[in-house]
Amino acid sequence: MIELSGITWNHTRGYLPMVAAAQRFSERNPGVTIHWQKRSLQQFADRPVEILAEHFDLMVIDHPSVADGARCGALLPLDEHLPADFLADQARNSVGRSHQSYCYGGHQWALAIDAAAPVAGYRPDLLHRAGVALPRTWGELMELAQRGLVALSGIPIDTLCHFFMLCVGLGEEPFRDAERVISDDTGVRALAMLRDLMRAAVGGCDARNPIAVWELLTTTDTAALCPFAYGYSNYGRPSYTERPLSYGGLVEIEGHGRCRSTLGGAGLAISARCRQFATALAYARFVASRTCQSGLYFESGGQPAHRAAWTDAEVNRASNGFFRNTLSTLDEAWMRPRYPGYLRFQENAGEIVHRAIWGKTDAPDALAALDRLLLASRPPEAR
Repeated sequence: MIELSGITWNHTRGYLPMVAAAQRFSERNPGVTIHWQKRSLQQFADRPVEILAEHFDLMVIDHPSVADGARCGALLPLDEHLPADFLADQARNSVGRSHQSYCYGGHQWALAIDAAAPVAGYRPDLLHRAGVALPRTWGELMELAQRGLVALSGIPIDTLCHFFMLCVGLGEEPFRDAERVISDDTGVRALAMLRDLMRAAVGGCDARNPIAVWELLTTTDTAALCPFAYGYSNYGRPSYTERPLSYGGLVEIEGHGRCRSTLGGAGLAISARCRQFATALAYARFVASRTCQSGLYFESGGQPAHRAAWTDAEVNRASNGFFRNTLSTLDEAWMRPRYPGYLRFQENAGEIVHRAIWGKTDAPDALAALDRLLLASRPPEAR
């Protein structure tokens, strides 16, 4: 008997497909049992993989954690054990930079099994009732927010990712300078834009994560639109919610072009301490395969990372076109840094941006604090 343990995050999208894939894998490989546990979405974003790797064989992780995991030897380098042609196929069929995001220091540390980025989700019936169309520009979005039609995900980690999105949309990618997160001009403007939108949106946004926003839009008539939050195809599925959402891309900033999301998603990694790593590798390969991603994985509530699933007609029919309508947004998404220590930056930077948006810190002070945090988070050799 072979037993493996795994940890993922607590949502239908994160948990059920892993359990379903484990069950099917066990049926195809008698004598193998895989036990999955779950943690909160916030823990998924900031729990160190080196701690998880001490207790679990399989880990569903966020890509910025691969640098810390690689540096301390917590993760198994998959490229040393999986066939080169399989990894090449994964790279060719990546949604945006999902596959690349788990490649660090010349090794592949996880397989992209879930692809996500902030996208727009909306209730067509409520927009029609209000007599408005989907906003195409930031100015039009602000008009809808001022009419009480807009909800946002505004907890610290999400406001940080929104801040990155606006900086990129304004024409400047963060972290281009080793000692600064962003220039003062771009940073001040991005914070002001985000502050104005958050304050005009429906109440409670400061405490909502993406799941809470999508639940709000599908269970109440409180708001008609969320212009950007990490997409969950579940809320576009009539089989999952009574008021399925429609999804699409992001607005453009006047004079600059369309916003670009901050890449999210999830990868399946294997602990370097896993004793049954051959079985773990076989399971990871099964989950990431085109057949599983387009079939069992999606059917069990998952949000695949394999491109074939995103273009599959049946997958799109069952999800109200979620994948087809957001694919270009994922392909254009900006990828966060992955240096050792970045997670420390991310956890604390979110609080800084959150305070600035809600008037507890002014923008110049917030930007200066981000720069200090950046320098403190980088290891000496990366400064």
